[in-house]
Amino acid sequence: MGDFNLALVIVAIVVCVLVFLFNVYLLVNYQHPDDANQAYFPKFVVVFGLSIAAISILMLPADVANRQACRHAIYNGACNLTLPMKELWLAVYIIDAVLVFFVIPFAMFYYEGDQDKSVGKRIKSALLWVVTTAIVCALLLGILYGLAGKVDFTVRHLSSVTTNFPSNWDFSSGQPCIGGSGAHACSAYTASASSEKTWTMRTTFPEYVVALATIVGSVLFSIFGGVGIACLPLGLIASFIRRPKAVITRSQYIKEATELGKRAKEVKKAADALHQEERSGSKGRKWRKNVKAVEKELLQLEEDVKLLEEMYPQGEKAETSWALTVLGYLAKLVLGILGLIVSVAWIIHIVIYLLIDPPLSPFLNEVFIKLDDIWGLLGTVAFAFFCFYLLLAVIAGAMMLGLRLVGSYANELFSVQCGTYSFVLNKFCATAFGYYAQATAAQEIFGHTLQSLRGIKYLYKYNVFQIAFIVLAALTFVDGEEKNLAAGSSFPRKNVPLEDNAAS
Repeated sequence: MGDFNLALVIVAIVVCVLVFLFNVYLLVNYQHPDDANQAYFPKFVVVFGLSIAAISILMLPADVANRQACRHAIYNGACNLTLPMKELWLAVYIIDAVLVFFVIPFAMFYYEGDQDKSVGKRIKSALLWVVTTAIVCALLLGILYGLAGKVDFTVRHLSSVTTNFPSNWDFSSGQPCIGGSGAHACSAYTASASSEKTWTMRTTFPEYVVALATIVGSVLFSIFGGVGIACLPLGLIASFIRRPKAVITRSQYIKEATELGKRAKEVKKAADALHQEERSGSKGRKWRKNVKAVEKELLQLEEDVKLLEEMYPQGEKAETSWALTVLGYLAKLVLGILGLIVSVAWIIHIVIYLLIDPPLSPFLNEVFIKLDDIWGLLGTVAFAFFCFYLLLAVIAGAMMLGLRLVGSYANELFSVQCGTYSFVLNKFCATAFGYYAQATAAQEIFGHTLQSLRGIKYLYKYNVFQIAFIVLAALTFVDGEEKNLAAGSSFPRKNVPLEDNAAS
């Protein structure tokens, strides 16, 4: 194994360990205080799922670096000493599939089950839901595979006659190949339209399952990625704009704390009423709507308590605490501006390289190549940063929109499930940076089968997902800018309205 590849192996191991430790740190520091020392299974799924999603995204830059390990080799077979990327891709995709279709849904059904039931009954109920979902999906996939599981490849029929070995080679636009006098249909550039044929073959069932899973993941990617790539930097900037400007007095602190106490009592009263309705078995649409309203009000209440503590630091190190708060908001501003630059660069790259045919410019592909010329792994690091940023944007969009669908750990699990559709992000990055990531195992995996699958190929032919991504990003940017311009201090917040039967 060459020295470069040995270094790559060491870097890969270190990065995997750091990713896992970082996700553990995030969970420990940002978990709800009421969830401490409990719900270990959902916590493990969150950490493991985020780690697999991050490692999956970082595998594409590793694939590029692995290709460069034998770029300057002077003997045949040098690339056999590099990492087995195809096997690693397959292993990660199998883990992804198990997480997305079995483990995470089981954790969501288990955690969102009736808390009054025993552990055994909740496990049984979660397994029943997962098995039922798997059977329905298997039947649906089988029917679709039987009806439309074929690939239509567009090919050209080219031919040429044979002749004696010539003493000299004389080719031109009128004589593109060997065959005596006259042009023959051996050049795709000069061939007539009648030479174009359609070659149909049935794809394998695993490939068809991956293709449909990719469609589902692409829909989620377009929605959450488009929203997240805008709300991720704008959220950081908005947090700075709405920061506490100065320390409040003790009398103001007591007044605001009293108001928060009243709101907390109202939320507790509403939550108790909802719990009583759940015990009585009257769980209708209005009940679920009220549960979401109470969860939103609780989240807003927790944010207001945190903001009030920042505005009135207490203890012996009150001045130090306030200084750290100011520095923290300045860091958010810097990260928000940096993220805004990256988001705009991503959007420009998608438009000029993917949506316009032929591309106006390789743009970021050229940037990565020039960085590689400066230092061997500098372009790979920048490439990994852009891919990883896209994953953060998807998770940010899922966290933002997921609060409207589910709550508590279910929201985190829902966001992790979106993040574990990393094969879609890998395919997107491999396509978006196809010029830079050429001749990699990823490009071999993400071949033309998916783009030629019957009934699905038109979604890729007309760039439906990329267009949806850009449109949602633009709408989120416009909406976010309007809110930021109108934003002042967001404290105190208004209560979320609850239905009468939950507040009574």
